[in-house]
Amino acid sequence: MFVSQTATILHADLDAFYASVEQRDEPQLRGRPVIVGGWVVLAASYEAKALGVRTAMSGSQARRLCPQAVVVEPRIRAYSEASKAVFEVFHDTTPLVEGLSIDEAFLDVRGLERLVGTPTEIAVRLRRNVLERVGLPITVGVARTKFLAKVASGVAKPDGLLVVPPDRELAFLHPLPVERLWGVGAVTAAKLRSRGIATVGQVARLGEPTLVAMLGSASGRHLHALAHNRDSRPVRSGRRRGSIGSQRALGRSPRSPEAIDAVVVALVDRITRRLRAAGRIGRTVVLRLRFDDYALATRSHTLPQATAHTATVLAVARGLLASATPLIEQRGLTLVGVAVANLDDDAFLQTALPFDAQSGDALDAALDEVRARFGMAAVTRAVLLGHDQGPAVPLLPD
Repeated sequence: MFVSQTATILHADLDAFYASVEQRDEPQLRGRPVIVGGWVVLAASYEAKALGVRTAMSGSQARRLCPQAVVVEPRIRAYSEASKAVFEVFHDTTPLVEGLSIDEAFLDVRGLERLVGTPTEIAVRLRRNVLERVGLPITVGVARTKFLAKVASGVAKPDGLLVVPPDRELAFLHPLPVERLWGVGAVTAAKLRSRGIATVGQVARLGEPTLVAMLGSASGRHLHALAHNRDSRPVRSGRRRGSIGSQRALGRSPRSPEAIDAVVVALVDRITRRLRAAGRIGRTVVLRLRFDDYALATRSHTLPQATAHTATVLAVARGLLASATPLIEQRGLTLVGVAVANLDDDAFLQTALPFDAQSGDALDAALDEVRARFGMAAVTRAVLLGHDQGPAVPLLPD
């Protein structure tokens, strides 16, 4: 696969996105610590982060750390509109844009130098355009590979620009902590550090067989390649989303099985509505859980036929949740996410026999129409009554 020999890949990442939108829209919040989300932190401004506030922290803990913070309720629609405006700037910059989430993307500017300037000049202009047209700060990393561009933007935050020249790649990468490697979370980092491996350079000096023996085949090979900045993936533009999902942070207060089930029901309702609105169907249902110790667990099940039927997806999600119940009871639960993957257009849906088995689709369509006309609260499930659903946000990658 072709890999550029020059630093032409940009990783653009909005800074403290939700909190920045709030500070943009309410001038009195600028320069002040802002927490988005009341009982669970969905986002925090850098002023709040400087005092130890972190995403998914309980609201009470965040307020103890930062009693002067301004706490605001999330405005998901405002964040969605801001994201769309930022992605318009991205697409005005280059046709090669690969969105990663609501607030970040890779851009490939290879071949644009004669037309609009060097990659560094393009990155400077991109940051200025996002600020002027959308009113938000954005950090950009520029490098030869997607992996290193993302690392560069992480190091440059907040509101920065960092270019990694090809002849300085390993000199930049190797002194960084092992947590900068994709796939190194708290558990893997602890395992590496327990063996005296604290930097990317120390990982690079280990042989691949040693890493495989330590971390397993896939993780060992993956980290060995990244530690040497071997990443041949191109920026892929124009791809339709491979999954649609949503997640909800729960905080650290204990939740009954009924309360957790209600969260899953609400997430599935939201996801299947989005699938139908987008004309998509999917075969694989994914359940993602985060525990009190920040460890993650993922469960998935692939159906024989793609669907956007709420009851079908919910039955699978509940089955996956039941299989994870022992872990939840042992370790506590702080986040639940549900996604539907292996998507296709609903034009390819084959009608199942007997034909009256599709009556659930008619019910879904009727409920969608009622909610579109009279609002999301016009019809709700009985199981959700009495349960505070709180805000759900798009399911993001780890």
